[in-house]
Amino acid sequence: MKRSIWLSMLLLAGAAPALAVPTSCETVKADIQQKIINNGVPESGFSLTIVPSDEADKPGTTVVGHCANETYKILYTRY
Repeated sequence: MKRSIWLSMLLLAGAAPALAVPTSCETVKADIQQKIINNGVPESGFSLTIVPSDEADKPGTTVVGHCANETYKILYTRY
């Protein structure tokens, strides 16, 4: 019984960083978005997208940031 409790605790501890990844990426994305708006680009004039690093080569986009230990990239598209 004790063994299963410890195993459960280890599994939950290992899952905690995975659950935190989207929050971290959303925070970085929001910071970048605010910097772009502060530079005079209207909010309706661009978009930011979070994608896995291996999917970052999309035409018409520029990588403007990364998050989650560089496993995700933030892409900028201007309209």
